[in-house]
Amino acid sequence: SGFLCLSPNSRWLASAAEDGVVCIYHTSTMDILAQKHCHSYQGGGIRSMVFSLDGKFILVNGANDSALVCLKWKKIQEIEVKEAAFHWQSLHAILNKSTSNENIVLKSMAEWHFDAESTSESLPEETSKVTKEDGNATSLYSASTNDMTWIDQKIKKFYSAKNVISCIHQLLFISYTYLKKPQIQQMIHENEQVPDIEKLEQQEFNLDIEEQERGQAEAEQEVARVRWEIEMENLANRYLHNVIKDECWDAMCVKGRTVKCFHMACEVKNYPLKKRSEEELKTLEKVLQLKKLETANLKVQKENLEIESETVLPKDKGEKAEEVMADGGTSCCLIGSLSSQYGGDTSILYHQWDLHTREQKVHQIVLLKDIIYKVKTAFNKEFDKVARQKEQEIARVKERNLRIQEILAQLDLQVEVWETDLTDDEIPERVLTVQDSEIKAEKYLTEQEREKAEMLAKLEMERNLAAMDNERIRALNDMMGGVLEVKKEDILKIDIPPPPFISKPEYTWNNEEKKIFREHEKKVKELDEEKEKFRRALENELKKLEDSIRETTQNFDECVCKLSEKKVKLEMVIYQEELKIVNLIYALLLDEELNTREAGLHNYLTKKQKEKNLERGFTKAFADLPDILRDELLQLYKQRPKTPMTEMLPDTANPYGDCSASAEGYKDAVALLMKAMDELDGPEHMPNGLDLSIWKHFCLARRNKMKSEELVKWRALTLTEMQAFLQRRMDEDKKIKSEIEDIFQELTWLQEEKVKLQLNLTVQFLLKQGQVELESTEIPDYADAILINRSVIEELNCSIMAQGEKKIASMVQCKDFSKGIFQLEWEHKKMRMQIEDLKQKAQDIVTLPISKDCQLFLTVLDYDSCTTRHISGMEQTLDIMDKLHRKNVKNCQKRIKELEKRISLEEQANYKLSLELKEKLVSVSERRHICAAADTQHVSQKIAKQRYREILKQKHLRGLVKEQEEQFEILQAEVERLRLRTYPVL
Repeated sequence: SGFLCLSPNSRWLASAAEDGVVCIYHTSTMDILAQKHCHSYQGGGIRSMVFSLDGKFILVNGANDSALVCLKWKKIQEIEVKEAAFHWQSLHAILNKSTSNENIVLKSMAEWHFDAESTSESLPEETSKVTKEDGNATSLYSASTNDMTWIDQKIKKFYSAKNVISCIHQLLFISYTYLKKPQIQQMIHENEQVPDIEKLEQQEFNLDIEEQERGQAEAEQEVARVRWEIEMENLANRYLHNVIKDECWDAMCVKGRTVKCFHMACEVKNYPLKKRSEEELKTLEKVLQLKKLETANLKVQKENLEIESETVLPKDKGEKAEEVMADGGTSCCLIGSLSSQYGGDTSILYHQWDLHTREQKVHQIVLLKDIIYKVKTAFNKEFDKVARQKEQEIARVKERNLRIQEILAQLDLQVEVWETDLTDDEIPERVLTVQDSEIKAEKYLTEQEREKAEMLAKLEMERNLAAMDNERIRALNDMMGGVLEVKKEDILKIDIPPPPFISKPEYTWNNEEKKIFREHEKKVKELDEEKEKFRRALENELKKLEDSIRETTQNFDECVCKLSEKKVKLEMVIYQEELKIVNLIYALLLDEELNTREAGLHNYLTKKQKEKNLERGFTKAFADLPDILRDELLQLYKQRPKTPMTEMLPDTANPYGDCSASAEGYKDAVALLMKAMDELDGPEHMPNGLDLSIWKHFCLARRNKMKSEELVKWRALTLTEMQAFLQRRMDEDKKIKSEIEDIFQELTWLQEEKVKLQLNLTVQFLLKQGQVELESTEIPDYADAILINRSVIEELNCSIMAQGEKKIASMVQCKDFSKGIFQLEWEHKKMRMQIEDLKQKAQDIVTLPISKDCQLFLTVLDYDSCTTRHISGMEQTLDIMDKLHRKNVKNCQKRIKELEKRISLEEQANYKLSLELKEKLVSVSERRHICAAADTQHVSQKIAKQRYREILKQKHLRGLVKEQEEQFEILQAEVERLRLRTYPVL
């Protein structure tokens, strides 16, 4: 099936069909301008196509491949480009003009007020209302509340129409019919309210009833047509919607989903699976049952073969045969895929070496498809686990985010909290569900729903007012922040109020107030420490929560990455199985093609054999016909003409030549010859003196001579024709024989190819990459490669390994012998070096100097006791030094405590001085103002000198404090030095 599409300027005609090829013709000459293969036949070909209004582009949509192809002209005449552009500009001008006219009409229309509760989509029912005044009939229109809905549908339909002028006329008719009714009624009502003198005549409101009825009838027909078109379009859209939904959603037992990482741009998709039909399951069960029967049969045959071999072969030979069979069995286990590692049961498959018959290949395809389905199902189970894990992780993240938000609120930090959620790809069901947030228009509520919402809002307002009027809750909010006891989380909000006398000057405080102030400062300090401690705890908890979220999400990302890697391997496994299926299908198609070719050759051979026999029978049956007529009849017999054959009369002539025609020609030639001889045989040609009887005999002899010569001539022609006919028949017979021989050769070749196809199977192996390095980068030619049994290679490897072990043993023996020689040489060299070393030691002993320790060791008999006494003396000395050190340390610590007390006293004094300094500054500022007012310069100089002496005193005190700190550091260094001095002794 195909379809056509005409360009907007009507110059080009495009055709498309299921083959996926777009052909563009010129409408005037029907010549092919362009041809492009856009979509594949396996994908359903082309569904639809359309020209752009300017004619520069063509959009082509595929049927099943979900592809949209945009075609652009490569070579096109400039005249055609200009024509297409001119057509588009003219069309654009017409559309703009019609749009402007429509806008003018729409702007001039009055506002239409309608009831928003009307949701009916049915077309408005038109009724006529007739009022009689003074015998004159006035026709009015009444419209239902859903007129605007119908008008909107009409306007949308007219905008999509092709005829713009008809759209404008119909819109004007609708506006006059439906939009002017309230205006006409308003004009009539106003006319009734004015005085009689000012009223318009009634006849000005009278309408043509026949024209009105005709317009109503046309409107009803148009409404019915538009309703039918809309219903058909809606029905087609609903059907298409149901087909797409059934095919892509409802038919899927496993919906397509995606799992994405939290922090990486990595995602994994599952395998959408359709539910297998009952026919597929029955076929699979049948194939599995047949495979079990075949396996049991092969097992029984193998057992019988083993029993027979045990009776014939000795025991050791039988064991060797079993080993060879085991080796062969292991070689046959090369399945050619890794599906057994990913949930596929490859034990049910046929061996790749045994796929000789068509039924086995078909069964193998069914089993491979079942393995692919199981592999995908196993992956989908693992995918579901990861998807559930992500949902759990998101729930944990949300739970921790609640705590993080609480901590941020307590710490008063404005930090954005990282949140995550599942996307539409991960929850595809959410795409099919319309949420309330997606609806931008105002939600329509019925009267009951509106009343219920108003009642709920009123109850909520009353509840809030009652809660605000509760004195207990209001007091609790004012006094204690709405809680009866302070929680630990509210410690950051707690503030200790200062004592009331804090506003008074400090010098006016009494001892009790000072004591209260000190307690207040102590409580404030403790509260600050508690706040800081609690804040650090919250910050640590916040950091732990963020680290926990980051760690768990990163761990999940690693799981998704592993799942992605597994899916890549799984894709490899599925492609391996699909490659097997493709090879098997190719073998089946090739086998079918060979069978079809063989059947065709058999039919052609039978046809040729019948043709040869029929030609021989035809020649014998029509041998009495002339050659030309027989050839013509034979050709007509071969060609099977439609016109009937003309009946020829049989003739008793030579079957190898055109005898009837030759006899007639011969008689004619003899008759002409005799006529010519009659002239020659006339008496006037007779020689003089010749007897008449002799002349007659001469003429008769001459006539016989001439007849015999003519007869020889015609017999020679007949012989030539017979030889040509014989040669032609021999050539035809040779040609038919050669054709039959070619057919037999091709049949033999086909049979050999079928045998090769059954025996030379396509076997799939899994080879490790990087094992063999090729010298060139070109693809090697395996045309002369052969497949050798594994046992032969293993035997060869065993012999090679045995020879290699022998060689290694001989090499090790030679190595050990040479090693012994090197070892003896090394020992000899070692002994020489020992001799030299001993000589050197003897010389060193002779020249060795003896120290006091050596002399003491040599002279004292009890050297150990002497050493022990010396050590005990050193230990006593060490104890004394340790006691002295401890005493010094205690003195230093006492000195340090005294200095700390003095430091605290100095700090208190400094604090008092700082308070006095504040008062002094106040008094100084007051006195400065007084001095400035009184102009007492000498008093200010005296005060300045006194202040200078106080500054010097403070400077002296700071110097003393600095000296005491330096002394304290020196004492600490001395203590440290004394402590370190004792370590080497210990």
